[in-house]
Amino acid sequence: MLDWNGSGTSVMEMSHRGKEFVSIAQKAEADLREIMSIPANYKVLFLQGGASSQFAMVAMNLLRGKDTADYINTGQWSKKAISEAKKFCKVNISATSEAKNFTDIPPRPEWRLNPEAAYVHYTPNETIGGVEFHNIPDVGAVPLIADMSSTILSRPLNVSKFGLIYAGAQKNIGPAGLTIVIIREDLIGEPLAGTPTMFSYKIHAENDSMYNTPPTYGWYIAGLVFEWIKQKGGLQAMAEINRRKAEKLYNFIDNSSFYKNPVEPSCRSWMNVPFTLANPELDKKFLDEAKGAGLKELKGHRSVGGMRASIYNAMPEEGVDALIQFMADFKKKNS
Repeated sequence: MLDWNGSGTSVMEMSHRGKEFVSIAQKAEADLREIMSIPANYKVLFLQGGASSQFAMVAMNLLRGKDTADYINTGQWSKKAISEAKKFCKVNISATSEAKNFTDIPPRPEWRLNPEAAYVHYTPNETIGGVEFHNIPDVGAVPLIADMSSTILSRPLNVSKFGLIYAGAQKNIGPAGLTIVIIREDLIGEPLAGTPTMFSYKIHAENDSMYNTPPTYGWYIAGLVFEWIKQKGGLQAMAEINRRKAEKLYNFIDNSSFYKNPVEPSCRSWMNVPFTLANPELDKKFLDEAKGAGLKELKGHRSVGGMRASIYNAMPEEGVDALIQFMADFKKKNS
């Protein structure tokens, strides 16, 4: 925090163009490339603005002369991406689960994709509804774009299946303020006329993500997280841990009439587990007592109500065990 490797300065103080920070940045990128097996023909960008800025940047950079893009609508974050893209192009909602209150994923054969679309955008994991794709959809030759903010680094991933991946850091990478973009090189270079300099992937790629001062401390912390993942055994090891955590919690919920998960089992999220109580009048009591037991941030999103347990990489398996034990005790006392 105060002195990086005897340099006498914090990472927050040193020049982002100096050799100390450049070494931090280069190692972080190298480690991310290693753990994700990112092909050489992809650029890795460390940007700002969160995934929400990417909702606009994707459309501004990837239309490349076309006027239509396909979007898959599986929840609140898909809807936000769709809303932003409509400012720049015609959006074809190729599939949606809104009629089912976003509790499942539309079957791939039902998707109405446009082979002339500039790209296909989807959100692999919806944090609010707790819906997750467990396979990469085949969209043919059209570039596939993914908002992986809440699922990146949770398991191995075939990056070559994508044209672009973007992710806000604050779930599995590091502190809020950093955004990772992994983009295939052939997709860089044709932003819409009038695109602000800071919204051009080409500018960021040409300047190694340092056109302006980047979020240096967030970048540094992300690098430490990448090292930690390597030490844990890489993404295959993270996948095993995350699978066990999710299975434990879902199994407990499914075997209890006191709790319920609304999501179709085949597309339940490993990262976000929403659940409701049989008696919603007990919600406040549940949350208050959970907080007293050291189990925090369990209130569900206002659009779906109930509870939501977010069990990202940083949540140890013991934390899930503690939640399950609390839920069992609460049920026993309030049934």
